[in-house]
Amino acid sequence: MFSHFYQKNIIEKPKIVIVILLLCLVSFGFFSKDFKLDASSETLLIDGDPDLKYLKEVTERYNSKEFLVLTYSPNKEIISESSINNLLSLKYKIQSLDWVHNVITILDIPLLNSSDETLTERLQNFKTLKDDSIDKKRGFNEILNSPVFRNFVISEDGKTSGIIVNIKENKIPKELINKKELEFYKDRLKKKNHQNIVEIREIIKSYNNSAKIHLGGIPMIADDMMSFIKSDILVFGTGVLLFIVATLWFVFKKIIWIIVPISSCIFSVIIMMGLLGLLGWKVTVISSNFIALMLILTMAMNIHMSTRFLQLFKEKPNLSKKEIILKTTSKMFWPILYTVLTTICAFLSLIFSEIKPIIDFGWMMTLGLIVSFIVTFSLLPALISFVSDVSVNINENRNSVFTSLLGKFAINNKNLIFIISVLIFFISILGISRLEVENSFINYFSKNTEIYKGMKLIDEKLGGTTPLEVIIKFPKKDEEDDDWGENETQEDDSKYWFTKDKIDKIDKVHKYLDSLPAVGKVLSFSSIIEVATQLNDDKPLGSLEMGVLYSKIPDSIRKEIVDPYISIEDSEARINLRIKDSIEGLRRNELINQINYDLSNKIGLKKEEYKLAGVLILFNNLLQSLFKSQILTLGFVMIGIFAMFFILFKNIKLSLIGVIPNFIAAFFILGIIGIAEIPLDMMTITIAAITIGIAVDNSIHYIYRFKEEYSKINDYKKTLEKCHSTVGIAILNTSITIIFGFSILVLSNFIPTIYFGIFTGIAMLLAMISVLTLLPALLQVFQPFGSK
Repeated sequence: MFSHFYQKNIIEKPKIVIVILLLCLVSFGFFSKDFKLDASSETLLIDGDPDLKYLKEVTERYNSKEFLVLTYSPNKEIISESSINNLLSLKYKIQSLDWVHNVITILDIPLLNSSDETLTERLQNFKTLKDDSIDKKRGFNEILNSPVFRNFVISEDGKTSGIIVNIKENKIPKELINKKELEFYKDRLKKKNHQNIVEIREIIKSYNNSAKIHLGGIPMIADDMMSFIKSDILVFGTGVLLFIVATLWFVFKKIIWIIVPISSCIFSVIIMMGLLGLLGWKVTVISSNFIALMLILTMAMNIHMSTRFLQLFKEKPNLSKKEIILKTTSKMFWPILYTVLTTICAFLSLIFSEIKPIIDFGWMMTLGLIVSFIVTFSLLPALISFVSDVSVNINENRNSVFTSLLGKFAINNKNLIFIISVLIFFISILGISRLEVENSFINYFSKNTEIYKGMKLIDEKLGGTTPLEVIIKFPKKDEEDDDWGENETQEDDSKYWFTKDKIDKIDKVHKYLDSLPAVGKVLSFSSIIEVATQLNDDKPLGSLEMGVLYSKIPDSIRKEIVDPYISIEDSEARINLRIKDSIEGLRRNELINQINYDLSNKIGLKKEEYKLAGVLILFNNLLQSLFKSQILTLGFVMIGIFAMFFILFKNIKLSLIGVIPNFIAAFFILGIIGIAEIPLDMMTITIAAITIGIAVDNSIHYIYRFKEEYSKINDYKKTLEKCHSTVGIAILNTSITIIFGFSILVLSNFIPTIYFGIFTGIAMLLAMISVLTLLPALLQVFQPFGSK
């Protein structure tokens, strides 16, 4: 029934098929203009993470602004006249940009130890390094030794200064309730952010002769990531396309047999891009290789189809071209359908992840494979019907040298193959037991990128990169047992809020956090108290003095130095610290667990009296969820693919034989990653599932062909030799295409993408060798088609 429908509507009407596909190409090509990229920080977080919601609340409560960081290392001393003038000039140029709220440099730090006035007077009439009357050396040393500003705006060696560029807030208008309007507004913000980064980099360029300046901060990382995604899509797509052309020329040696399969690839990719634009799905750094993957997988289908057509054309010269096309499609439809379904099963397993970009990547590739399948079985036969000369000599003898060797090895060394396979299995288990998800965000980027250079310098010189917040919660006024009056004003509240108990708690937690080796800069109200104590001739301030001092501090200082660390209204204190992300042997999960444990057991805080928040928590949540998703993913893929084999072959023994070689290859690659001590990340976590999904295609094609040939030959050894010289060549050609296709991912600037390319390529090589050695060995020993 299918053959009749296919023959009537596809094979006998190739012109109509091509016209319909061209209309689809033009239509979806139009919608590809809405194809969008997304490199926001949300794309690297768990979807719906409650810790993200809490961090947003903390950020709003303490009025934290989005900011950029510049590391400024002048050629001369920082306090030399030329360095100060250049820094001042740089500050004013950046400050003049319409999107900048303010710029904080070493020249803006209040110098409070520069006169003999009272502490209150000094706070109200503070001076900075910009003032001519200030002793520059004395002022610089004050900042260098400040508990607040050391490792914040100045490095300990005094050679690198930090410039904080606070960005004006872009609140999303409340009236944007429509999702489309919201997305449009966010896209405008991304374009604006890109323009901002271009503008500030132009300013920085003009100071390159007088200082070494690096740009850092989340807005810059997001913008550079967007550039990486664009570059990756272009480089991967072009690279894979060129390699596919080279492979097709090597296999077929005729231009027409390059044009026909490439057409399927191009049609599939353009239609898919249009669908993504139409559905509003955005490509992230995780899915930036989807075009390369689609090209690779579409090409694998086309090579199998083309090779089978040419083999049938050679074997059955009496049949017409249309009959051979029909025979080819009828023989290849079910194996290719099942290879697509098993690969879809692998990609769909990614939806078990809690990480939105990984989930989206799974759905994206699922839809892409469906598109590729439909295009392959409509466009390829239609185009072949117009090819006048199909007399291509694939030169099987030359091309099958490698497959013949593997075939002989499988026939003569079955026991050795089983021993090696068992050994590989146990090595894999050992390696898998050593797998870790600990990773450093800084190590996601190549060392020659601005992201890496900036983060490394900030990490080493300016107190660490990854932020962590410790929020200490105190009893609110109506919960406290002390003698507050019922009608005090807010000013009185602030005056009496600074009790000894609160200050001691903040100080204890601050000192504890500061003692941890992985912790860089720690800032809290305790830092402010330490400065105030130094300025008060090392005499500790009493609770009432603190309250009075708080009410007398100028608003400009209070907003920048005090309010970010206490919230009298919420009766909270915020301790901000940064983790040295590049430190060797850093274990984030252990560090977070240690801090939680110590705050409770060493410092004596109750569980409800503190909470951890920040990027470190979000990043750690992401990493920890990877293990869970890996187990679920592999479990889903193994069960799903086994079920598909059983439906296809209706034989449990044959289904087990079909999946074992691919599972061993996938486990082995995970084992290699574990033994090499390469931590799993959001890209490498998908390798095992994707490897099984793609590599199992080879098993399906091999078994399907083996079953067909065995029914004619009725001899396992001869059938094996026949399969290695026919379908084995197609498996070799598609595997080489896939392996080298993945190897092109090493050109990325994003390290997880490079690892993904390398290890998936190696896994595919192992899977190919396994399918051409272990699979035939298993077929010979267990004889699932009956004994001869």
